[in-house]
Amino acid sequence: MRILAIESSCDETAAAVVEDGRKVLSNIISSQIDIHKLYGGVVPEIASRKHIEKVTQVVDEALQEAGMGLPDVDAVAVTYGPGLVGALLVGVSAAKALAFAAKKPLIGVHHIEGHISANYLTAPDLEPPFLCLVVSGGHTNLVIVRDYGDYEVLGKTRDDAAGEAFDKVARAIGLGYPGGPKIQKISELGNPDAIAFPRAKIDDNPFDFSFSGVKSAVLNYLNSCEMKGETVVPADVAASFQAAVVDVLVSHTIEGAKQLGFTKLALAGGVASNAVLRAEMKKACERRGYTLYYPDPILCTDNAAMIGAAAYYDYRNGLLSDWSLNAVPNLKLGER
Repeated sequence: MRILAIESSCDETAAAVVEDGRKVLSNIISSQIDIHKLYGGVVPEIASRKHIEKVTQVVDEALQEAGMGLPDVDAVAVTYGPGLVGALLVGVSAAKALAFAAKKPLIGVHHIEGHISANYLTAPDLEPPFLCLVVSGGHTNLVIVRDYGDYEVLGKTRDDAAGEAFDKVARAIGLGYPGGPKIQKISELGNPDAIAFPRAKIDDNPFDFSFSGVKSAVLNYLNSCEMKGETVVPADVAASFQAAVVDVLVSHTIEGAKQLGFTKLALAGGVASNAVLRAEMKKACERRGYTLYYPDPILCTDNAAMIGAAAYYDYRNGLLSDWSLNAVPNLKLGER
């Protein structure tokens, strides 16, 4: 079964063709990073306008690269939430038009479900159940994947997502946007033990996350250095901050696996491409005999192939959408 998928939840306009939820026939991504970095972050109105300009182009390229036309696909899938409402509406409108014109089934996909399903494209042997850490710009969730389309959120962020904290700290130390890749790069030159930044723990749920404290600690450190006339080493700040965030992400995930008896763990989302997070999680899993899965870096950031993978299992479970499908910017995992 071949699904044409569209993703436009934030600042990437993407289209892909995926076969049987596991094989990528094409995966086209038009990034807006060069535009938004001028403003230090994503500007929703600009993102929506760029999606309008690019959506038809990426769909045409995806079909061409897959060697087929619209009549050859079996269904059309699209991200309908969560995300920026204007950006989501562009993708949903395009997918509804294509599905209606081609008389194909329409499948609305949850963005986070897509991130989790990206693992199926890289690891053909991966089957539920498993525990998945979803870490992206707007989301930090520890998710129990009981079956295809069957999820339970074990832990979530109480404030900033990890990716948001990366962006804010990168801006504070003068690295610019996007923060994640820039902090990872400069951290290679720094000492992760140079500054003792805090690791937050949530008393009423040990699997929840909080990154506003470590972000504030970085800002306080920078302000203190400025007031005292002390030299700031950006590489040390970045490396120490990254180490604090990774430590919390790894420890929560491993503790969740230990308490619930999972031996298969997965990473998903844009921050899942962070080399330090992957390395530390891999070491922690190897010490306990767990198997770790993570997508290729191109499948960690927002893309349409992951939406096509998730859509296949939704289709198999009979979860189709009708023409009333609309953007739901605050859609929660498991909701429909």
